[in-house]
Amino acid sequence: MHIRKAQKDDLNTIMEIYGIAQDFMIASGNPTQWGHNYPTEELIISDIDNEICYLVCDNDTPHGVFALFRGKEPTYSYIENGEWLNDDEYVTVHRIASDGKVKGVFNCVIDYCKGICDNIRIDTHHDNIIMQKLIEKNGFDKCGIIYVDDGSPRIAYQYTKK
Repeated sequence: MHIRKAQKDDLNTIMEIYGIAQDFMIASGNPTQWGHNYPTEELIISDIDNEICYLVCDNDTPHGVFALFRGKEPTYSYIENGEWLNDDEYVTVHRIASDGKVKGVFNCVIDYCKGICDNIRIDTHHDNIIMQKLIEKNGFDKCGIIYVDDGSPRIAYQYTKK
């Protein structure tokens, strides 16, 4: 599998992947993190325009999508019940999703990120047990609780190479 930046003509495929992921999350006991209304098409268009939307592809077929942010994530400025591992430069992975047709999408994303930065941060909903297990299995440490823009809490994790 390989990773490439998403283009405007990938929008329908991206929204299909998110739809599959939303259904899976709801069916696996996590109905409120995304529901059927997040992420919006407008947000994905913005991600593509800002060149932060990436696809995980098997040959030329996209099977996963994520947003990759460089620089400080505003919602990470406050963390409770813990602390970040360090204050070094980091990348943040958001909105990761898979269509479920191939295995290893999450690992591919994290390996890609480890190749470009020694520090990676990610967060997830406390009902997203599957994502928590994937994050921890890939060498991330649980750091505390952060709050996203709507005020809801998320479990925050950090990987550091050091």
